[in-house]
Amino acid sequence: MARNEHITQNIDWLTVLIYAACVTMGLFNVYAAVYNPEEQTKLFDLSNSAGRQLMFIGTGVFLIIAILVIDHKFWEAFAPIIYGFCIFLLLAVLVIGSDINGSKSWIKIGSFSLQPAEFAKLGTALMISKFVTQPNVNLTKFRDLLLTAGIILLPMLLIILSKETGCALVFASFMVVLYREGIPGIYPSILLISITLFILSLFFSPLYISLGLVVLAIIIFRFVLPRYDRNRKTIINLSVIFGAMMLFSASVDFLIKNVLQPHHRKRIEVLIDPKADPMGKGWNVIQSKIAIGSGRLWGKGFLDGTQTKFNFVPEQHTDFIFCTIGEEHGFVGSAAVVLLILGLMCRLIFLAERQRTRFARAYGYCVAGILFFHFLVNIGMTIGLMVVIGIPLPFFSYGGSSMWAFTILLFIFLKLDAQRPFTLSRT
Repeated sequence: MARNEHITQNIDWLTVLIYAACVTMGLFNVYAAVYNPEEQTKLFDLSNSAGRQLMFIGTGVFLIIAILVIDHKFWEAFAPIIYGFCIFLLLAVLVIGSDINGSKSWIKIGSFSLQPAEFAKLGTALMISKFVTQPNVNLTKFRDLLLTAGIILLPMLLIILSKETGCALVFASFMVVLYREGIPGIYPSILLISITLFILSLFFSPLYISLGLVVLAIIIFRFVLPRYDRNRKTIINLSVIFGAMMLFSASVDFLIKNVLQPHHRKRIEVLIDPKADPMGKGWNVIQSKIAIGSGRLWGKGFLDGTQTKFNFVPEQHTDFIFCTIGEEHGFVGSAAVVLLILGLMCRLIFLAERQRTRFARAYGYCVAGILFFHFLVNIGMTIGLMVVIGIPLPFFSYGGSSMWAFTILLFIFLKLDAQRPFTLSRT
């Protein structure tokens, strides 16, 4: 009993407060998104999304209590079993899954639908944290890098097979924890450069990008490198690196036209020009930007959003919940939400760095990375800066699977942090 009192006392209440604020604001914005003034939609009515979201939040509280009661060592010890169970669910959904909005990633249980992909992020976070912090694991060794990549790529592949590409891309966020735990900087650099070149290739021809890369290589060789490094070997290395970048840039067009599926190509076209398909794939982005822009500085007021009330933006209570925030609460309300989520992630990084075990630290970075990816892409796609890939805004978007998964993900880390005073340092 005394031990449980200590755990309660050592819970990071600032993080809990931010979580409660996000969940509460999310609930009222879901309510605003589905509110029908003619029917006087009720918050406590389970027949609408707001009522069900309140139920998801309530059951989430029981999950939190269960996490705080369970011994913190459970999560590290059973990480492989939890990961294996998540893989089993991802395999099961390919066989018995229901097709919802073109994605066969849901398991229906009566009137309730469960999305295993949301929980796979949790299982993978635990498994990665356990694996990379083993004493005999060195992320500079090819064998360990290969095993780490396998842990991440297996659920990604299964999620892609269920046609939930957006959720699969979230697994790229694990690069954050891998870099923190010792992976050579060349790997995240390659990832960032590839993403940058891919985006640039959407807007500029390969010829212009190649010319830009040549100029950049000359600048690096002439002005950045020390004089003693300006030799033939350096020239060859730079030529290989920048040649590979040019080749990748030139291959983007082939990749888009011959590898990606038609709906993926259309979404990329819409990112470049939303008016390319204004009544189809571009509709969401165009209406989303109109809704957010119409809110101006202070917004139209709670339940007074016209774009929201007339259902101009599809999925506004789920993936496009930020539209409701922007329209009804304006720039001030949107900025408050952004700062709140950024504050949560900064707090998580601070907590991760003070952990006494590498497992807890690595897991903290996994949580921060996953939340940041969702935050960046979700808000980015609602304002037309990211491809629409259909991932929720943590703690704000409607959905039982996402609400429970994010809640479990966060409070497992808070449980580990609460045990920090009682935990011996283990490196």
